[in-house]
Amino acid sequence: MITSPSSLRRSERSRRATLDAALALCTEKGYGRVTIEAIAARAGVSKKTIYRWWPSKSAVLLEAFTEALVDATPFVDTGDIAADIRTHVTGAVRLLSTPPFGPAYAGILSELHHDDELAETVRTQLIEPRFAEAVARLRRAQEQGQIPPGADLPLGVEMLYGPVYYRHVLRKPSQDEATVAALVTHVLRALGAPEP
Repeated sequence: MITSPSSLRRSERSRRATLDAALALCTEKGYGRVTIEAIAARAGVSKKTIYRWWPSKSAVLLEAFTEALVDATPFVDTGDIAADIRTHVTGAVRLLSTPPFGPAYAGILSELHHDDELAETVRTQLIEPRFAEAVARLRRAQEQGQIPPGADLPLGVEMLYGPVYYRHVLRKPSQDEATVAALVTHVLRALGAPEP
């Protein structure tokens, strides 16, 4: 069946309204108090429409968070791996520090322990693709001679993201630019990158 352009626009409008409503409610009420019913009412769509596209409120918020994260944390290649990674990590820290994204993601992470399907979705649609992009960016730096051959690039990515998520999950103050710069310097040094 071919979908008409008008129904595609209508579907995109409904999808966007649903994502925006979920994020707004998460900011206003907190993750735990957001319901599919409230999302549907705020978005002006039916619960049936939401459940046709997402199995749970966590899935709605995960899609909204993932879109925002991808936009806020590009893997640019200016030829300066330290600057590029600082920009990337700073974008992630800012997003996680900004309602509704930080609280929404904290709520999603808390649900992972109770929802195996959500855990798998987070892993396959968010974590693994972003991890692979980060490793690929480090690999390009390695090919450019900025990181030595043989460096453990996946471990380097874990070393970059670990402190960011540690602070987020434990609700510690976010890293400032100087702390992000120090983190990036330490990780690149651990990978054997020459000092700038």
